[in-house]
Amino acid sequence: MANTYLQRTLGTPTSEKIWTFSAWVKRSGLSSTQHIFSLDSGSNRDAFSFDSDNGLRFYCNGSATGYADLSTNRVLRDTSAWFHLVLAVDTSQGTAADRVKLYINGTQYTWDETTTYPSQDYLTFTDSGDIFRIGRDRTDANYFDGLMSHVHFCDGTQLAPTVFGSTDSTTGEWKINTSPSFTPGNNGFTVLKDGNTITDQSANSNDFSLGGGTLTQTEDCPSNNFCTLNGNTQYSGTMSNGNLKIVQSGYNYNDRGTLGMESGKFYWELKISNTHGEFGVCENGKAPQTDPQSGVGCYFLYNNGNTTGYIFNNVSSGSSSTITCTAFASGMIINVAYDADNQALYVGQNGTWLNSGDPTSGASKTGAVITTLYARYGGTIVPFIGHGTSSFTGTTEANFGNGYFGTTQISSEGTNASGIGKFEYDVPTGYTALSTKGLN
Repeated sequence: MANTYLQRTLGTPTSEKIWTFSAWVKRSGLSSTQHIFSLDSGSNRDAFSFDSDNGLRFYCNGSATGYADLSTNRVLRDTSAWFHLVLAVDTSQGTAADRVKLYINGTQYTWDETTTYPSQDYLTFTDSGDIFRIGRDRTDANYFDGLMSHVHFCDGTQLAPTVFGSTDSTTGEWKINTSPSFTPGNNGFTVLKDGNTITDQSANSNDFSLGGGTLTQTEDCPSNNFCTLNGNTQYSGTMSNGNLKIVQSGYNYNDRGTLGMESGKFYWELKISNTHGEFGVCENGKAPQTDPQSGVGCYFLYNNGNTTGYIFNNVSSGSSSTITCTAFASGMIINVAYDADNQALYVGQNGTWLNSGDPTSGASKTGAVITTLYARYGGTIVPFIGHGTSSFTGTTEANFGNGYFGTTQISSEGTNASGIGKFEYDVPTGYTALSTKGLN
C-alpha cells in the first residue's frame, strides 16, 4: 500500500469529541514514519501513525490548549502478522487517560513514551469540510507500507475492541469479527471490508476515493494470513508490494518466507526478471548466509542462464548436483512444491516439473529434486529465494496464493482443489497455499 492512499471530505459530525477508529494492518516496510490515517483542516491535523522507532503515535495539534502527543515504547515489527489496532477517543472524559485509548489485538496499552493528552473537550478534526485520509499524512508524505483490512470509523461513540474482534476459545488468539455491529454516526464508515472496495459498507454512504497509487486485491487477510518474504531475516535486497517483490543486486543475496512448514504439502510460484536465481527452501533457524551455496541448511535449484542447473542439497556443506532445465529468462515462472510429510522438494518451470517430477507421488518421491531435508537449527523449513550473482540486478515476485506477481494479476487461474489461494498454474493434488488456513 506504499504510495497508495484513500481520502474523503467529511460532512457534519455526530461529535467532534467522541469517535472510534478500528483497522487490521500487516506491516511491510519498517523503521520509518508511516501514517495509518490523518484528519486535517488544511494547516492542522490529528494523525495516528507508526513512528520511525516502530512504536505507535497519536498526535493532535489543533491549538495551544488542545495540543496532544501520545506514543508507545512498545514496537510492532512483525511483518508476518496481522495486528488489530483500535483508537477510541472521548475528549469529554474528566480523566485524561480515558480520552484516548489504544488497543492492540484486544488488549489496552498505556501510552508510555510520550504522554501529553488532549485537553478536556478538545475538538478533533472531524468537522464538516475536514479531510480524512487513510494511509498518508496531509503533506503528501509518510505513506503506510503494508496491507490494511476491515477499516471502520464510528462517529459519536467510544467503542471497546470487542466490537471488532474476540479471543478464540481454542487458540487464545485475537480473531476478527468480520461483521461488527455498531452505529456509525454521521461520518462513520466501513471500507476495505470485502477485498479492496472503498465503497462504504456501513449503513451510510460515506464512500472514499483513491487519492493516489494502486489498490491491489489480495487473498491475504486477518482471517487467513499468507506467507510473504521476511524483511527481518533477509541477508540483503530491497522489498516492496507487501514484501512479495524483492530486488537483489549482489552476490548471494538471499531471503526466506515468513511461514514455516513441519507437515503438509505446499505450493507457490515465483516470477523472475533475469537469468540468475536460487529457488527452493531453507532451515528457518539458520542465520542468513553470505553464501548459501556453500552453507548447510539450504536446498534449492540454481541456474545462471544455461540449460544445466544445479541442485544444492546442503545436508553437508556445498553438496550439489546438476539437472537439465530450461535456461532462466525474464518472465519465467518458477513452480515450487514442498512435501513436508515426505521431505521432498519439487521444482518446475512455467508449469512443467523438472526431472519428470510428480509432486503427488508421496513416499516414492518420483522426480523430486531433493529427497532429504532437515531442520536442525531450532526452526522449520521455509521458502527460500537467492540471487547468486553480482553481474545483474534481479527481481523476483512471489505469489504465495495472493493471485498477483507484484501488482500484475495472474493471467489465467489454475485449478486448486484446496480452494485456498490463486495461482497461475494448476496446484498439484493434495497441495495448498502456504497460509494459516493452509497450515491448518
